[in-house]
Amino acid sequence: MDVVSDEATDDFHKSGGVSTMVGKLKDVSVRVLYRKRVFWLVFLVFGNLLSGFSISSFEDVIAANLVLVFFLPLLVDSGGNAGSQSATLMVRALATGDVVMRDWFSLLGREAVVALMLGATMAVAISIIGYVRGDAVVSLVLALSMMSVVMIGCVIGMSLPFVLNKLGFDPATASAPLITSVCDASGVLIYLFIASQFLSIG
Repeated sequence: MDVVSDEATDDFHKSGGVSTMVGKLKDVSVRVLYRKRVFWLVFLVFGNLLSGFSISSFEDVIAANLVLVFFLPLLVDSGGNAGSQSATLMVRALATGDVVMRDWFSLLGREAVVALMLGATMAVAISIIGYVRGDAVVSLVLALSMMSVVMIGCVIGMSLPFVLNKLGFDPATASAPLITSVCDASGVLIYLFIASQFLSIG
């Protein structure tokens, strides 16, 4: 039971981007807590710069259509949330042996269908809000963006644990922080690219 408990604790720590700690949390020193958490936070700071670069590349589109800013956090978070769900399911399935590397391709097709259904459902909701806040074109941009970011988020979330497992890393590392950062960066890029194709600049 102690071994099972330790393994579960280790997985929880990795899913939150925290290195394995020895001992009880209340007994761990500030120095150890800092050391166990700082790597992933600093690593993800540089990863999140991709989002900043994406935004700066589309400054003209944003300046001409300020309504886009209102929906940016919602869309980006939706992709990250969908990706985290997929990653959590895959990490657990890999840990229990329910799936193995050769199952990736068949699972990818099923995940794509589920992602399409989830994205379409969420697209309907956000397109209504987009029409109220903007117009029909904004509504269309939001619907297409939502479907795309959820689809990409789910595929990344499902695939990254397999990739890490293949490379010899613990798939639990792919959970919350890493998946969220990857999906955030890709979500910003997808959203602003689609917006630039449909919305006028100036």
